[in-house]
Amino acid sequence: MVLKQVGIGVAVTGSGSAVPAAALDNQRLSQVVDTSDEWIASRTGIRQRRVAATQESLAMLATQAAQQAIAMAGLAPTEIDLILLATSTPDDLFGTACRVQAGLGATHAVAFDLTAACSGFVFGMVTAAQYIQTGTFRNVVLIGADVLSRWVDWGDRRTCVLFGDGAGAVVLQASDHDRLLGFELRSDGTQNHYLNLNYQSTPTPLVDDIQVEQGTFQPITMNGQEVYRFAVRRVPEVIEKALFRANLTTEQVDWLLLHQANQRILDAVATRLKIAPEKVISNLAKYGNTSAASIPLALDEVVRQGTVKPGDTIAAAGFGAGLTWGAAIFQWG
Repeated sequence: MVLKQVGIGVAVTGSGSAVPAAALDNQRLSQVVDTSDEWIASRTGIRQRRVAATQESLAMLATQAAQQAIAMAGLAPTEIDLILLATSTPDDLFGTACRVQAGLGATHAVAFDLTAACSGFVFGMVTAAQYIQTGTFRNVVLIGADVLSRWVDWGDRRTCVLFGDGAGAVVLQASDHDRLLGFELRSDGTQNHYLNLNYQSTPTPLVDDIQVEQGTFQPITMNGQEVYRFAVRRVPEVIEKALFRANLTTEQVDWLLLHQANQRILDAVATRLKIAPEKVISNLAKYGNTSAASIPLALDEVVRQGTVKPGDTIAAAGFGAGLTWGAAIFQWG
């Protein structure tokens, strides 16, 4: 195994996305829980979200997004060396990335899941870059995908209005010119209790004086006010640190691409960084908070629209459960 290959850079060469067919708008959601379109939209900016049907698995959405990204990059699935699946909602707790590998026909690829909640895509981008920059792999597919509708309490209007399902993917390739310009990753487990999806069990007698704990995961719980305070304080800081590592200023950023959690957070972070509103990428009105999928889902949309062009500098940041947060500065194409 090659430990270091000086001069190998990382380029983002393809993107893709996939969402479930069913769109649940705020008006229809108000039939399920005591809320309204005005209440949700004014507080979050969300108008609708996609929810996966029984036959729409995480692996299916992730595979579709990856297929699009691989095609845009001009590669065949057999040329992929590594598949990273950033998710907190796998179809199988042992991992879902290998199912994606099989679905793609990426027979030469190593595949594994990575869990960092809503920061998963940014953490995954940095992880993928390490494999490329050391010369271990040349072609990596990074997927962010979550099916949060499985783990939402649909009677809790504080949380159920926020989340949606989807997948987004990018292809990262070895390049002579490094387009991953800088990054910064952070974690703070002392704030874990503000946002989690906990396992809950009860003692089950096994034999004699031995018992085991058996149960299941409980719906998402969140302290919205604390998560908001955390995001608007920490996300601008981590972006500024990543920009410093990239030797760039906010004036040199073409696009601000944040985890799509809440429009108020997007606006507050942009204001603190003095980045103009027209440079902020936002599609959460249509999809809500799709966790690890939100950044690549939004990226693919603006790439395919032609809004983001080759050479554009993007400041991306994820933040969420853990608590985790991180930023990556990269050029598209």
